[in-house]
Amino acid sequence: MNLMMLLEMAAEGMGDRVAVVSGDDRLTYSELFEASGRAAAGLRASEVDHLAILDTSSLALPVAVFAAAWAGKPFVPLNYRLTGDELDRLVEQVLPGQLITDADRVDSLAGRSGLEVIGRGDYLAGARGEGAESLEPEWSMDPDEIAILLFTSGTTGPPKAAVIRHKHLVSYILMSVEFMSADENDAALVCVPPYHIAGMAAIASSVYAGRRIVQLPNFTPEAWLELARKEQVTNAFVVPTMLARIVELLEGEGSADLPHLRALSYGGGKMPQSVIERALKLFPETNFANAYGLTETSSTISILGPEDHRAALTSDDAKVRRRLVSVGQPLPAIEVEIRDGEGNALGANERGEIYVRGEQVSGEYLGKGSQVQEDGFFPTRDGGSLDEEGYLFIEGRIDDIIVRGGENISPGEIEDALLIHEAIADAAVVGLPDEQWGEKVVAAVVCKPDRSASEAELQQWVKDRLRSSRTPESFDFWPELPYNETGKLLRRTVRSRLMAG
Repeated sequence: MNLMMLLEMAAEGMGDRVAVVSGDDRLTYSELFEASGRAAAGLRASEVDHLAILDTSSLALPVAVFAAAWAGKPFVPLNYRLTGDELDRLVEQVLPGQLITDADRVDSLAGRSGLEVIGRGDYLAGARGEGAESLEPEWSMDPDEIAILLFTSGTTGPPKAAVIRHKHLVSYILMSVEFMSADENDAALVCVPPYHIAGMAAIASSVYAGRRIVQLPNFTPEAWLELARKEQVTNAFVVPTMLARIVELLEGEGSADLPHLRALSYGGGKMPQSVIERALKLFPETNFANAYGLTETSSTISILGPEDHRAALTSDDAKVRRRLVSVGQPLPAIEVEIRDGEGNALGANERGEIYVRGEQVSGEYLGKGSQVQEDGFFPTRDGGSLDEEGYLFIEGRIDDIIVRGGENISPGEIEDALLIHEAIADAAVVGLPDEQWGEKVVAAVVCKPDRSASEAELQQWVKDRLRSSRTPESFDFWPELPYNETGKLLRRTVRSRLMAG
């Protein structure tokens, strides 16, 4: 098992197909294979331990992913939005290493001991140069070699490097994608950054399926719609904040006018029910899927599929309709359990921590070892519950649980109640220190354009649907909530701003 196996099969079976498009430039599968081989030869000659990239998406990205796999080196995509000490700490963890970056950063990063810095243009020129005879057809098939190191987003602490071995990512691809299943004209629009697990999974799955990868390095809703129409995109993945901006841009339109878009997946954060309901109407011919996964699980472990979306949207049954805010059911090769604080399995509709088991689950961090337990289950640190039919509901990080007077309160439960209010576009609930109760429940909300609600109205709304102990003591009305670039709510920022206020 090695990621290169996927590219080799694609190059042999459909070498003339276009593999990746970036602006006006493109590579076929044969060209991607050859470029990866040349880059791998250079990587081996350099005798470094890692291949890192600090850049937005470009043709260099898939070349580097497969070159690292070919050369037997871990691939490390770094957050290009970081600067200063944060970036220095990550770079230190990939030494000795080769680093690909944009031309403007080369001089500032060069000169560090153990770091070979290459500009994106020079890297691609070398990889696409003459000399196919230099290709080395052999690569390691050891499934336990490290394929990718992905630094977690750090929403609850400093970033950790999640270890994704070849066996984990390849297992996910083989279990979820059929080889050459895509039509020759199928295209996947990839707009998530390279350091997001969805970005890595999109490259591997599209290559194995034979789909054309269309890169959008910097997301805006205008650019997304324009590129989707220009390239006649058939498949796409977005984080909830992206879909919300696309829906907002299309406000007043009868449809999105994307007849070629067959499948639109979303994940990476909480999707407001009002946004997905509007999106389903704007994209009536598109199959929607909510994909839930973690960096530590090599991408998706649970999916709410197209039929579930349609059934929930049209059903009069409250239980079925509620599934629109679930992440669906686990993949066939994945087991999910909900456990209490002592590790005991809980029953249907009981809230606890989500545990997951399967071949694609890594659960390992660089320098910290595996967090997978003896029974093979990995504690995700996400809170949630399973209903009677196995639909999984996410309620946020376990660390975000509010403890009020000894009672554990899920912020997600309160946020879900607020998001069905006709005036509320977004909501974040946190706990703040309180002398009497230990923590008190407070909320920051964003109202929809031209809509408003009073604090008393929202308090009564929550009280009618939950109970008094879960009703926020106060509400702050904000123009928007803080999210990171991968769509995760920054609760620490919300909490800090509410405490300061």
